[in-house]
Amino acid sequence: MDVAVAASLGAGVLALIFAAILIYRVMQVDQGNETMQRIAVAIQEGAMAFLRREYTYLAVFVVVVAIIVALLVEPRTAVAYILGALVSAATGALGMLVATRANVRTAAAAMTGLNPALRVAFSSGAVMGMSVVGLGLLGVGLMYVVYSNIYPDIDAAEIMKWVAGFSFGASSIALFARVGGGIYTKAADVGADLVGKVEQGIPEDDPRNPATIADNVGDNVGDVAGMGADLFESYVGSIIAAMAIAATAYAIADYDASFMILPMAIAGAGIVSSIIGTFLVRSGEQASFGSLLWSIRRGIFASAIIVAIATFAVVNYLEFSHVEVGGQTIAASDVGLRLFGAVLVGLIGGVIIGLITEYYTSYDYSPTKKISQSGETGPATVIISGFATAMQSTVVPVLVVGGAIWIAFELFGFYGVAIAAVGMLSTLGITLATDAYGPVADNAGGIAEQSHLDPEVRERTDALDSLGNTTAATGKGFAIGSAALTALALMAAYAQAVDLTVISLLDSKTLVGLFIGAMLPFLFSAFTMAAVGRAANAMVNEVRRQFREIPGIMEGTAEPEYAKCVDISTRGALREMVVPGVLAVVAPVLIGVFLGKEALGGLLIGSIAAGFMLAVTMANAGGAWDNAKKFVETGNFGGKGTPHHEATVVGDTVGDPFKDTSGPSLNILLKLMSIVALVFAPLFLDFGPIL
Repeated sequence: MDVAVAASLGAGVLALIFAAILIYRVMQVDQGNETMQRIAVAIQEGAMAFLRREYTYLAVFVVVVAIIVALLVEPRTAVAYILGALVSAATGALGMLVATRANVRTAAAAMTGLNPALRVAFSSGAVMGMSVVGLGLLGVGLMYVVYSNIYPDIDAAEIMKWVAGFSFGASSIALFARVGGGIYTKAADVGADLVGKVEQGIPEDDPRNPATIADNVGDNVGDVAGMGADLFESYVGSIIAAMAIAATAYAIADYDASFMILPMAIAGAGIVSSIIGTFLVRSGEQASFGSLLWSIRRGIFASAIIVAIATFAVVNYLEFSHVEVGGQTIAASDVGLRLFGAVLVGLIGGVIIGLITEYYTSYDYSPTKKISQSGETGPATVIISGFATAMQSTVVPVLVVGGAIWIAFELFGFYGVAIAAVGMLSTLGITLATDAYGPVADNAGGIAEQSHLDPEVRERTDALDSLGNTTAATGKGFAIGSAALTALALMAAYAQAVDLTVISLLDSKTLVGLFIGAMLPFLFSAFTMAAVGRAANAMVNEVRRQFREIPGIMEGTAEPEYAKCVDISTRGALREMVVPGVLAVVAPVLIGVFLGKEALGGLLIGSIAAGFMLAVTMANAGGAWDNAKKFVETGNFGGKGTPHHEATVVGDTVGDPFKDTSGPSLNILLKLMSIVALVFAPLFLDFGPIL
């Protein structure tokens, strides 16, 4: 086996070893008093019960799709599909298992200081990050190496068609995890906010609030398992897209060719860089929000710098031959430098998108402050100003992604674009950690509130939670940007697989595909938003019923029926996630079969362009509304309990499904339709368009 391949796979193993060490460290932390542990167990049981039921539904879907792929495409692709689904499901389960045990330990650590609490919460998030990159790199790398050695006479391009099934399996799990988890968490959140905060005037984490346990469970199933599955798919999708493009564009026959190894080598370097970066995340005891944020940034920026240096070393170690790119011959001596430039484009683009998302969603900056101020005239103006700000926030991300695509393409064609996506996601181990730690801090605050711990404990968890909201918003921006690049790279791999060199916008079928593709993100979002609305309606009615029919809840002499709220969220999420999931898989296949490969290319272009901007708008609107509410809750404009506060709570409630259900789910829609097109490419070639 080539040294670079072995080193890349070794980095994947290293990530899993580091994750195991982090799990051990987290589990050694004290769990606090008996009340804290009882609440934590309720959250754990609710989260794992939902995951078991969700995975039971998904098992049926995966088996059915695997049979279809085996019959219509290739049995070896079906094997890769099943493995991709299993690994993706395992990463989500592991991340949530740790997160639901780290929350109470974070609350207990906050009793001694801010930095211990930050270390526990961040370590649990790093478990998710390291599990995703470790299992993702090992899954793709081992499948490629094993298939290449079992079938040595088959060229790399054909093998990558089989390996693409791994990304398809990951996408299937990711979509349902995001949609199902998003519906669950927002139904609970809306019930806790509208009835608890607005109608009863109690905090959402107050133990008297019947939806509080369901809300805490939802943070984990949506923002830990869901986000992990989303970025796992982006991670493996970008690597597979780069390898598939290389195999086809450069007619590679050997499995250890440099162009095939490079994406795995960059990912391996990113793992090592992320591990180093995690050691730089720490804070002082009296840390301000700014210093807490800088502690997170320090780890991310350090990882990006280290992976850039490591990539430069990798491209100089690998031996490249001269190649033709866009009719231009690139000398062997220039290949490595151009590819290094593409990686830098991805790294810098990811950082810029994260920072601009923070600017539009953090209450430290004027856009969110203005949204908060608009609450003086009621909830309508909060919603209007928030949506306008979110639409404006699309400008810079579109320019950044557009610029990244253009520069990377000029450097090395669509292979350069795919390598830029790999570069953007190379530091995912720490980037995902900064996102996944947020729900742990949020849960810790809820446990502190429900356990009646000292106010200073809640102040510390609130500081971590506030930071988590900011990192979650920037994480969503990063996820959307990387999804756009990954989807475009997968689309390019599809175009090469079906020998599609030109997509003519003057062709009527292409235009039909383009318009249908641009419509699908809106239809998909309509399904998910309506699903949240129906589930939330049932939750609101149940919470109202309990306040009305169970005497003593408000006085604290009777305990709410938390389990009924958990069950409502679970049933609503599982019932409502089916239609959006099936739509994403069926639509590209139908267009490809009936209208042909050119029309399907148009559909992918339309969905990526429209879906990217809609996802940015929805994610940033929800993040800005959330922090506009929090800005009031810090004491501005009269603080909690005022009409101004109620107006921003309504805005936040509208924004919840925007930022945590529909917006993030669009990432996976774009990638899933592109990978479906790539996997079913042989079907379109064999049968051609029916119409």
